[in-house]
Amino acid sequence: MFIATFHFPHPKYMDLYKEQLTTQIKKTQERCHQTLFIFDEAEKLHPGLLEVLRPHLERQAPENHRAKSRKTIFLFLSNLGGNIVNEAVLNLLQAGGSREEIKLEHLVPRLRAEIEQSTDSGFGHSCLVKENLIDFFVPFLPLEYRHVRLCARDAFLSQELLYTEEALDQIAKMMVYVPKEEQLFSSQGCKSISQRINYFLP
Repeated sequence: MFIATFHFPHPKYMDLYKEQLTTQIKKTQERCHQTLFIFDEAEKLHPGLLEVLRPHLERQAPENHRAKSRKTIFLFLSNLGGNIVNEAVLNLLQAGGSREEIKLEHLVPRLRAEIEQSTDSGFGHSCLVKENLIDFFVPFLPLEYRHVRLCARDAFLSQELLYTEEALDQIAKMMVYVPKEEQLFSSQGCKSISQRINYFLP
């Protein structure tokens, strides 16, 4: 897993990062039959760095890249388009619908347009997006209060700790919810939940 601001923080070292990333991909593909590369904070990746990935994603890639790249998945996690997704879910809920009714085809065109029009992200203007080299855009729906409670429960269970329903409620209430008026969605998803359970240990 690569985190943009952690692994590639300084634009002035971009040539070095490109070389390191190319080497890492090549070595991993040689060692592993199937590979998965995850790029978190993709919206903060330098376009030049994304250019390194082009040979692995192009449909007509050179033969030596294509053979290895067939069994390689590149996953880009990004906050781009989050507002569009939240707005779509909010509108549906306000109209009396449920999140389970949301179809991928309702969100993906709007999400893709938002990513392409983003002015403060190199990802939206990268060759990967402009040349349609990304196969799927998968929107993550915002987490509601009930989902945050489940995250808290899972955090306790993963550490084999006992919990109470009251503790789950208190942890869920500690989170910040948006929009300001409706307060339906956790602004941070379930981030920091695992740290928060420490306040409720016996």
